[in-house]
Amino acid sequence: MSEVLAADSSLHGPMTAFLNFCRIEKGLSDNSLDAYSADLSRFSEFFKDSATLPSCDQLRLYLDHLYQSGLCSRSVARHLTTLRNLYGFLLREGRISFDPTEYLRSPKQWQKIPNFLNLEDINKLLEAPDPSTPTGLRDRAMLQLLYASGLRVSELCHVGLADLDASMGIVRTLGKGNKHRLVPVGRDALAAIQEYLDQGRSRLLKGRSSKYLFVTARGGCLTRQCFWHQLAGYGRKAGIFHGLSPHVLRHSFATHLLEGGADLRSVQVMLGHADISTTQIYTHVMRSHLRDTVEKHHPRA
Repeated sequence: MSEVLAADSSLHGPMTAFLNFCRIEKGLSDNSLDAYSADLSRFSEFFKDSATLPSCDQLRLYLDHLYQSGLCSRSVARHLTTLRNLYGFLLREGRISFDPTEYLRSPKQWQKIPNFLNLEDINKLLEAPDPSTPTGLRDRAMLQLLYASGLRVSELCHVGLADLDASMGIVRTLGKGNKHRLVPVGRDALAAIQEYLDQGRSRLLKGRSSKYLFVTARGGCLTRQCFWHQLAGYGRKAGIFHGLSPHVLRHSFATHLLEGGADLRSVQVMLGHADISTTQIYTHVMRSHLRDTVEKHHPRA
């Protein structure tokens, strides 16, 4: 049985209302909104001739269509999450009387262990920027802060000059869902940032003012794409050619913390994960430590 929309005979109205809710009330980032919008556009195109919201059986056909189009289980699961959020919103708003997505089974996904760098590669990467240039000083400070704090790349690029408290050794950042958090920053990163502030930032700005900590010559902040491009160049210089991304440094931050004995809850807070189940992907480190402990200390290992 399909739910007939009370106020709109197409999918456009409900989807627009849902995206407005995500933007205004949930405060989702532009990246999350773009992902939702892309998923819903594909969904709308598939049911473009329908005057009702698809039923559970129709949704199953749609998920089958996604599989047949070549999407992996992880991508199909993301589409299903988008639909569950949409239908959940419509149910709360009273536009439908029941949620058919409750009867849909999530695709089975194999947990992927995150890529991370060892300490040797981390050190090579941090030494790759040229400190004799203002952009090199900036990029080295950004890499140091990224590895020291585990910030997302969008958070890193938008750190404000007033967000860093060097005396307290913390940086304040605005994460997903417009949630602020305070993250500790180590001495090496603070030293690199201070050197950039003393010798690089003013040379980039050339008299301009900017609220951002890491600036371009025009006074704005670096885009995520620009930083990715810079990082790829430094990766090649350090001999790291495959799979290097800002998120790999975030994974390295979390992995090395756990290797050093940090608890999972502390890592969750620093990464800004809303749910600790997201952080549990790093427990591969804890499992490997348990195995090493048994091999080193058990007489029959």
